[in-house]
Amino acid sequence: MNAASGKRIGLEALLSRVTKYVQARAFSDDAPLRAEVFSLEQLVHHAKTLAENHLVVTHRGSNQLLARLGENEQILRAYNRATQAVDQTRRVTHAAEWLLDNFYLIEEQIQMARRHLPRGYSRELPRLLSGPSARLPRVYDLVLELISHVDAQIDAEPLRAFIAAYQTVSALKLGELWAIPIMLRLALIENLRRVTSRLMIARHDRDLADLWVERLQEMTEKNPSHLVVVVADMAQSTLPLSSAFVAEFSQRLSRQSPVMHLARTWLEQRLTDQGLLIDQLVQFESQNQAADQVSVSHTINSLRLLSSLDWREFVEAMSQVDQTLRLDPAGVYGSMDFFTRDRYRHSVETTARHSRLLESEVAKKAIQLAEASAREKGIQDRTAHVGFYLIDKGLAALERAAGTHHPRQTAIERRIHQFPLAFYAGGVLLLTALGTFGFIQQARALEVQG
Repeated sequence: MNAASGKRIGLEALLSRVTKYVQARAFSDDAPLRAEVFSLEQLVHHAKTLAENHLVVTHRGSNQLLARLGENEQILRAYNRATQAVDQTRRVTHAAEWLLDNFYLIEEQIQMARRHLPRGYSRELPRLLSGPSARLPRVYDLVLELISHVDAQIDAEPLRAFIAAYQTVSALKLGELWAIPIMLRLALIENLRRVTSRLMIARHDRDLADLWVERLQEMTEKNPSHLVVVVADMAQSTLPLSSAFVAEFSQRLSRQSPVMHLARTWLEQRLTDQGLLIDQLVQFESQNQAADQVSVSHTINSLRLLSSLDWREFVEAMSQVDQTLRLDPAGVYGSMDFFTRDRYRHSVETTARHSRLLESEVAKKAIQLAEASAREKGIQDRTAHVGFYLIDKGLAALERAAGTHHPRQTAIERRIHQFPLAFYAGGVLLLTALGTFGFIQQARALEVQG
């Protein structure tokens, strides 16, 4: 056996092991993200329905998405390596060609997803209490639903309409809006893995069909009268009568000697017992391969699109907090640069986190305080600007209005930042006093010994 042949066999063995792993974990929710394709109007209605049915919890949870990303990466890489090693005489499906030609992009997206999803990040996001995505971030389930109903063909307009419609019923937090790009990337990679799992199982079944056809052909050439023995062996074997197996087996037989039609007759009878027809399964396999090709091509093109969208503009356009803060009576907020506006929004986010109000409600409280000051002191007074209550001395008034209760550690840290000189000088005096006290105690001990 030469080195190239040994390498091919090794990779095929790897694919076989991973195929068995996939088959062992083949749950119903591992089907590709491919549901009825919705129009824009149907997407809007579906988003509102999701918002009405989502039950959300806000306590910290485990980070399952990183582990899932690792599993997806393992399967995608194994399939890519095995596909590269396929004998040139073997047929590769169009979906497999797409995966092979664009695997460099898939690897880039996996690494980008890992960089943008630190271990503690998704734990802070609101999670679903029940349903197929229970314990996963709400925003992740949201993008799964979107991808399913556009067949992984992400576009800016449907995405905006879908998120905006959801928020007419239930507002998303700022952290969730910022998480949408990374959740889309994770969900698209998940979809590629799901399609790949189907491709791996289908390829395993086609390889098995090829093996039996080769055995039949070999027996036909050596001893045609014993062909019935091979057919009997097939009948006793546990064959996967999947559309991939049946299509490959029947198509290979059609190119062989008429003597081998005994095997086709046996297959027809076996399928008839299950209420199936060969032509029916061949057509079904053709449809499956076409659907897989479309899903893979859409998914890869959508991964490319994610890098070209302006996510800052998207978050501001979708943020109810931003829309509220633009009502700033001083008219200053809207003319600020992005980073300053983002600082204001983060202040709202932090305040809401330690109160019982929604982020949009905290933003509204800040606007109300600024409006009250504008009526009392005039629009030109600095207290008429919403920023006074978000990052300036008016923050305490906003926190009282929002009923904020900071943890003890946070309260101490804020006191230190509020009076840095006092804490610095106090620390120096305390250390000096402790040092002096220790010196005096040591001196007294020496006097007693003397």
